Amino acid sequence: MPDDVRPPEEPQVPDGVDADDESSPFGGQGTADEVGLQRLREALFRPSRAQVVVGVLLAALGFAAITQVRTNNTDNTYAGYREQDLVDVLSGLADTSQRAQRQINQLEVSRRRLEQNRQAQSAAIAAAQKQAQELSIMAGLVPVTGPGIRMTVTEGPRPIDVDSLLDAIEELRSAGAEAMQVNGEVRLVAQSSVQPAAGGLEIDGTLVTSPYVVDAIGAPHTLSGALNLIDGPVAQFKDADATVEIDERDSLDITAVRQPSTPQYAQPQ
Repeated sequence: MPDDVRPPEEPQVPDGVDADDESSPFGGQGTADEVGLQRLREALFRPSRAQVVVGVLLAALGFAAITQVRTNNTDNTYAGYREQDLVDVLSGLADTSQRAQRQINQLEVSRRRLEQNRQAQSAAIAAAQKQAQELSIMAGLVPVTGPGIRMTVTEGPRPIDVDSLLDAIEELRSAGAEAMQVNGEVRLVAQSSVQPAAGGLEIDGTLVTSPYVVDAIGAPHTLSGALNLIDGPVAQFKDADATVEIDERDSLDITAVRQPSTPQYAQPQ
């Protein structure tokens, strides 16, 4: 047999273990797995010096790794700055903050100015809409409702005089009538004309017949008083043998409207 080849050593049997015991891992019938399990138990409960050293080194390595991770997660941007450098940095931040505040103040001023302009525009639009509504009523372009009076004139044996009806219309306007219509068909405006016609009166090109029903919106008592003046419209109608009835109402609807027209000659200056 060569010198460098030796037969395998027989496992040493620990003290107190019977080598002939078949249940012992060192007995003649013990298997290699049982031997390995016994050695693992001895290594865990009775570690050698080398194992202790390796364990200490692994613990030190883990501590160093944790410390490095914590160091990397820490912001060290200003760690190496000198005191003057830090003062300069803080001064720069203060200047930036002041500039930002000035911009915010300017934006607030602009916002308030825009808000004021918006409110002024809204007020102007509201005023224009109100004026347009008033002009539409005066021009007879829209139906209206409100308190007023209804005057009904029924002809007698003679037809009523055109001037008497014109006087009644003018007295109602002077008393504050805001809208008027005749027989629910013709809306009376500043340009309205009244002419005699066969069988009745022609108002703005429309023939109306007796009884003539004039609706006027305004203060009922004031309008009624204007018609009953001495030698006023009511007296004139009665002189022509016509009957006159005046009814004061809390609510009156004027539904007749006129079509808008464009002036042919008048131009704004």
